[in-house]
Amino acid sequence: MTESPIGVFDSGIGGLSVLQALQSALPAEHFVYWADSGHAPYGEKSDVFVRQRSLAIAQHLIERHHIKALVVACNTATAAAIHELRTQYPQLPLIGVEPALKPAIALSRTHRIGVIGTRGTLGSDKFHRLLSSLEGQAEFIVQPCNGLALAIEESTHIAASASSEKISALLRGYTGQMGAFGHGPGQIDTLVLGCTHYVFAQNELQTLLGTDVQLVSTGEPVARQTRRLLEAAAQLRSGPAPIAASARMQLLTNGELNGLQAAAQRWLHLPHAACHKADPHV
Repeated sequence: MTESPIGVFDSGIGGLSVLQALQSALPAEHFVYWADSGHAPYGEKSDVFVRQRSLAIAQHLIERHHIKALVVACNTATAAAIHELRTQYPQLPLIGVEPALKPAIALSRTHRIGVIGTRGTLGSDKFHRLLSSLEGQAEFIVQPCNGLALAIEESTHIAASASSEKISALLRGYTGQMGAFGHGPGQIDTLVLGCTHYVFAQNELQTLLGTDVQLVSTGEPVARQTRRLLEAAAQLRSGPAPIAASARMQLLTNGELNGLQAAAQRWLHLPHAACHKADPHV
């Protein structure tokens, strides 16, 4: 199994931010990434639908690509489906993502922390259990951001100026509802990006909120956990890394291929040839 790839999936291109961290932390490993863009965004779908998609994709990656581990690079899918995936595939190392509240507590000085995410993630029982477990350690200002993940998804295949304007307008609107940002008393000094898509808007967020505000995402902790689980299972690939990242990356989508190609080139510097149309029957 050491030579088998690691499977990664998300509702669309957002999980590329996690894949970016994975390829950096695990330079010898091979990856198969599934962008379920044909069914995006997950955050505005029912839990039942998200579980069905997660199980179908996992089954396909296991049976067709013989993956040795699975990274659920989507907060909504993790909240809705990670328990069922672990029950269904008990021998498979499974890594989910969740809003990085604990790291944010360690960083915050004002103890007021903002959390942005999809309605599906922030309304989930899993997220509320996480919040309850941290009661008294900080004040969390939680803001669902309907439409933001989709706007970032669409930014790869519509005019750059129009997509940037739409994303910026959504960011201004949602952060404006959360209160004052900064490092002064009573201000939000740390913002948790509770959706993997949002990492691709972090430059706009930093400009909007100022450099005093720290942005926290989940890619690096997920990559570290993936490495730990593979080491524990003696499944780390020990050979040399391929010269080109494209030699160890296979990206699949059931959405628009040119959108995934543009995102992969823009954020992972991968050639178009690394991206393929996914099996339409999954």
